[in-house]
Amino acid sequence: MELLKSLLLGIRQLSNYFSCRHRKNSFGFYPVLDWSRHKLILAVRLFKRKFDTKIPAVTARLPALAFTVIAVTFFCWYVPNDARAAELFEDFNVHGFFTQEYFLTSDNNIFGTSSDGGSFDFTEVGLNASWSPIVDLRLAGQILFRRAGAGHEHDLELDFGLVDYTILSTADYRLGTRLGRYKNPYGFYNATRDVLFTKPSILLPQSIYFERTRELALSADGGLLYGEYRGEWGDLSLEFGIGIPRGDNLDTELVLVGANYPGETHSELSYIGQLAYELEGGKYRIAISSAWVDTRYDPKFLPPEVKILDRSDLPSLKLLFKPMIFSAQYNQDKLSITSEYAIRRFEQIALDTQSSRSITGESYYLQALYRFDENLEAVLRYDALYNNREDRHGNKYQALTGKPNYTQFAKDWTFGLRYYVNSSFLVAAEYHHVNGTAWLPIQDNPDPDRLERGWHMFSLAASYRF
Repeated sequence: MELLKSLLLGIRQLSNYFSCRHRKNSFGFYPVLDWSRHKLILAVRLFKRKFDTKIPAVTARLPALAFTVIAVTFFCWYVPNDARAAELFEDFNVHGFFTQEYFLTSDNNIFGTSSDGGSFDFTEVGLNASWSPIVDLRLAGQILFRRAGAGHEHDLELDFGLVDYTILSTADYRLGTRLGRYKNPYGFYNATRDVLFTKPSILLPQSIYFERTRELALSADGGLLYGEYRGEWGDLSLEFGIGIPRGDNLDTELVLVGANYPGETHSELSYIGQLAYELEGGKYRIAISSAWVDTRYDPKFLPPEVKILDRSDLPSLKLLFKPMIFSAQYNQDKLSITSEYAIRRFEQIALDTQSSRSITGESYYLQALYRFDENLEAVLRYDALYNNREDRHGNKYQALTGKPNYTQFAKDWTFGLRYYVNSSFLVAAEYHHVNGTAWLPIQDNPDPDRLERGWHMFSLAASYRF
């Protein structure tokens, strides 16, 4: 708590804000008016050292910061404690959420120009509805507006839209199917990764839940079969989906192909599945997730004299991504321990010659979440990502390509706090110390030679749901 106070007080505007008592002390802090002057000076010096003396650039963003503070204060005072979904008529419900986040980095960028005084360029607004015309049938969908840095200034998308039909249901068994655009059952958090209330931190562990390939991993268009068994020895569930992932975007091309070539990517029929087991009402949880994702690169051959950034086009490629994730979680009233480990095999096949190359990545995280009371909780996590398990520190990659070795790994220590003002409103703060740049969004950082190996990140978030 004291470390977070020091970081927050390094920004003069936030220092003034937290000096004022407001309803229910919604950030979980006591007023700082009685803090001694030398402690405040020490906090400012700490912040300057951590973020490379960029406080003046933060001050330049005073109007946007002031607007966010006013909005937070308004919600603390006026949001009802028990906001409910709007039920327009029987069995028809409407829910929604709004999230605004702020990111400040010492170097490198995430969700906008975060290294230049910070970035407010992350906003998510979701509106979903569900209707059950009969007992075993449910229609559901969600529209999502998303602003998330370079290349995602005003995305409006169908997040999911499906028909859910229960084929068989008893006291012990349930069998059903979902048809349409469904969320991929991938790890513990993928299906609900866009809702701040349903994930443990502002930024999920990037070794598993990449922001740089979010659309490819998030959902698919097709069908999913699911089954559940609830017995004396625990609950067992299985999901298996066949569909076409959302691979027709620049983020996918940049990660899988390596650059923005003249052609385009698209996904073919792919497969995903998850087997999960819970014991004692969720006190113990384990899961295995696996996928076989088929993405293609279609070249757009240009005349020999035409070049784009001095690059000719590529041949037709088949890009296979085959991850496997092992997930485990232990829950108590106050403490939750979560860990996930992934092996990610990537294969690139040239369709004209059938020549291929492959690489296997590895990643994992260990996370502890502690609940001080029903409103305040803290999270501590270590997260590690290696693009090539046989070249963990990227030395072979650097010798072969001339690009920095630290673009091939990332090791991230995270500490975060969140406070539930009520059941509908949440505020959170988070600090990251990162060694490596392997998971940074490429569109926010187009030149790998300008990346810094060691960097710090601080973020704030406020979210409202109904």
